[in-house]
Amino acid sequence: METAYLIETIVKIVVILLVFSALAGLGTYFERKVLAFMQRRLGPMYVGPFGLLQVAADGIKLFTKEDIIPSGVVGRIFKIAPVITAATAFMAAAAIPFLPSFEIFGYKVNPIVSDINIGILYILGVMGVGLYGPLLGGMASANKFSLISAARSAAVFISYEVVTGLSILAPIMMVGSLSLIDFNNYQAEHGWIVWSQPVAFILFWIAAFAETGRTPFHLVANDHEIIDGFGTEYSGMRWGLFFIGEYANMFFISFVIPLLFLGGFGDGSLWGALALLGKMSFFFFFFLWTRAAWPDVRPDQLMWLCWKVLMPIAVINIVITGLVMM
Repeated sequence: METAYLIETIVKIVVILLVFSALAGLGTYFERKVLAFMQRRLGPMYVGPFGLLQVAADGIKLFTKEDIIPSGVVGRIFKIAPVITAATAFMAAAAIPFLPSFEIFGYKVNPIVSDINIGILYILGVMGVGLYGPLLGGMASANKFSLISAARSAAVFISYEVVTGLSILAPIMMVGSLSLIDFNNYQAEHGWIVWSQPVAFILFWIAAFAETGRTPFHLVANDHEIIDGFGTEYSGMRWGLFFIGEYANMFFISFVIPLLFLGGFGDGSLWGALALLGKMSFFFFFFLWTRAAWPDVRPDQLMWLCWKVLMPIAVINIVITGLVMM
């Protein structure tokens, strides 16, 4: 039995790594196409049908491009920083149930690596550790623009971790668990949490943009101000790992939001699974849509929004939820 469980876990890990690594590459294709459509352009068209093989071309370019280590950088830290970003993104997936349970050849499969009883805390903690990727990469690069970007990333990530944690506290009080499976089961019985916690839903959604470094909170690597931010001195696959981590995080957070607030996969039927994939697709599309529609805000505006608007609202929401429950 332990051997079967170990083999199942290893298979799940390999599938998650392969599938979401591929999706991270396809995410760049989807983003180019969505932005091109909204800006009346064509996007990738020439490499393969509808430009689909552009993803493969980009991958070949990243793998074969020379890995340049500039003089003056802190070598070991410079090399390991991109790995931290990608690794923590995939580690967060361990506690996410991507689909309801199903049977294959009489064997029941739970599409979650580990249903730990502190799943939400684990996900937020691991994503918080992901901060060290851009922070160390920028600090080790011996480049003042990279250093500015690293300082911005630390300020944004640490600040919006507070909002993320406080926003999810009220729903946790209602469910009485930190497991995403328990969140799903609670909503299957009592209805979507978003109807009773709309403020928490909006706060968590806003914080997700800052956590993933997406427009309008794209201050981690704000191209028009600080060239390529913390990734300025990187090339080849080391540069690519930063963006694999970014797009993987976008997919994972797009799963977490519906699991927390929008019913998850419901009763575990096929329609519930398809509904979860549809909700995830919408949230991922919304990341892209926002980039096409909104400009970036200034750093001072972003921090003002966090500490003077979102955090007080989150605290008030927790107090009101506690009073109502009492």
